[in-house]
Amino acid sequence: MSLFTYATLGSSGRCPWADQNELLSSFHDHEWGELVAEAGILFEYLVLHTFQLGFDFPVVLKRREGFRELLANFEPERIVRFGEEEIAELLLNPRILRNRRKLEATVQNARAWLRLRQEVGGEAGLLPFFYQYVGGRPVDNRRSAANPVPVSTPQSEAMSKDLKQRGFVMTGPMTCYNLLQTAGLVNDHLLGCPRHAECVDLAAQV
Repeated sequence: MSLFTYATLGSSGRCPWADQNELLSSFHDHEWGELVAEAGILFEYLVLHTFQLGFDFPVVLKRREGFRELLANFEPERIVRFGEEEIAELLLNPRILRNRRKLEATVQNARAWLRLRQEVGGEAGLLPFFYQYVGGRPVDNRRSAANPVPVSTPQSEAMSKDLKQRGFVMTGPMTCYNLLQTAGLVNDHLLGCPRHAECVDLAAQV
């Protein structure tokens, strides 16, 4: 079950997962659901959600700065140069989640990302590529108890299938939906959450 699957507001009047701890509160209030302006941020989210598999997201967030430092500031051009020696060193460092399969997946996804960037005509083509899965514009899903947040959607299933065909790994429908939510391509803040209207306004400025 995804952390970002829920139907009712929390005690603070926000999406309920934001009430779990200060780390999630900050992520919810300043980042989650806010439309990304740079493709590099989207790649960072892809890395983080890859490592989320099998863990609660706070476990990943707590190590975010460690990931940033040890995974070359999330720059795919540098990550693709990681070989067995670099991965072996990372597996000894407790500042990140030490999982060989996910580290190797991150290198493979960096390689697929660079290939995709070339196919779509460069950096400027990456965000439009991901927008295609939501019809070209951010989607306000207007979530509520009557319209709860799902684990995945037909859009994330299509995205997952496409990315896998393009050489990405560990990009199942739920991971892809987490990515769409986090990057603001879909607005899944509940209608009563203050961030819902804020993210709608930010998306309207694009």
